[in-house]
Amino acid sequence: MVQIEKMPQEFEDARAVLQKIEDAGFDAFFVGGSVRDTLLNKPIHDVDIASSAYPAEIKHIFKKTVDTGIEHGTVMVIHDGEGYEVTTFRTESGYQDFRRPDQVTFVRSLKEDLMRRDFTINAFALKEDRTVIDIFDGLSDLEHKIIRAVGDPHERFHEDALRMMRAVRFASQLDFKIEAKTLKAIEENNMLLGKISVERILVEFEKMMLGSKPNRGLEDMLTTKLNEYCPGFKDRSKELDQLTKYPLGLLENPEQVWTMIAWSLKLTPQEVMPFLKQWKTSNDLIKNVSATLQVLSMDKNDQNERLALFNAGEANVVNAIRVAQILGMNREAWLDTYQNLQIKDTHEMAITGKELIQKGIIKPGPQMGQVLNRLKLMVINDELKNESLALLNAVNKLQKDD
Repeated sequence: MVQIEKMPQEFEDARAVLQKIEDAGFDAFFVGGSVRDTLLNKPIHDVDIASSAYPAEIKHIFKKTVDTGIEHGTVMVIHDGEGYEVTTFRTESGYQDFRRPDQVTFVRSLKEDLMRRDFTINAFALKEDRTVIDIFDGLSDLEHKIIRAVGDPHERFHEDALRMMRAVRFASQLDFKIEAKTLKAIEENNMLLGKISVERILVEFEKMMLGSKPNRGLEDMLTTKLNEYCPGFKDRSKELDQLTKYPLGLLENPEQVWTMIAWSLKLTPQEVMPFLKQWKTSNDLIKNVSATLQVLSMDKNDQNERLALFNAGEANVVNAIRVAQILGMNREAWLDTYQNLQIKDTHEMAITGKELIQKGIIKPGPQMGQVLNRLKLMVINDELKNESLALLNAVNKLQKDD
């Protein structure tokens, strides 16, 4: 019997909920990833409670509840102004879409409930008295840094095919090894990932790439050929394998992740949009990755360097520098160049088209836009001071030359 020395504050705050359920004659435990993270001395983010009490019984025990997922056995209990989700022990059956159960059956047995969990390191239960319930030898796997499916891995992945991506994600986040039978089952069931929505795969993939050991996760993904069922990755194992040669642990955000991938797949900035549209990423991400890749693709001392940096903006310049660093290139000077630009935005120009019209210098129309663009480029390239008089003189000269 293992007892943890100290409960995280989040569990301490929720202990009264467990005690009240137990006082009513039912079992109640903290479950899920938060128990694993507690055992690993990591901060926890969620408090999940499982109980032998059925939803109607939970609602009878507590005065204030909210039906957040009552058909699946989940009721939110309000305690001291905080909401805690309490889910009845359950079994699940029939997974037509390889993601959600067709049927949920409430049970009174903790073991039956934990049998449906994905991996042994996520199948712990923690009692209010700090005792850890470990039915599937997860403590040993935690100690030996192993990701092992609960029971038959084939069954677990048929129940929810996203678990295969979760396995490689945990390998990256925790720096754990996927146990041989579990790894083999992922490879043998990899085609099931095609049944899962791209949005869900995206979440797991980005978490994997931003974990502490993304090289490990990506290698497992390639070994099991999960990449063949991800948008734009089919038949690109060779290019993706090259990525594992770089220190991917230096990646800091999704923009850098996707810029690194676009670079390895030899995509142009123009090809980024259709590629990332397949992944259903946000338009902002697409725009930022395109801009970052544009900067990264520049030759050293490119004559259009200043314009590319201006168009990218500071955040994307910083992203390009980080990706360049991962690729073994020193491009720190880009940030100095960017910060020394006279303007960082078109709105910072010392004269506007409206002013030029009011002064009778130029008429509205395409010519005005062309003149303003030429002025902006001259200011960006330090060929002209961003001062009203200097800009007016430049306009007059440009018109005479034309």
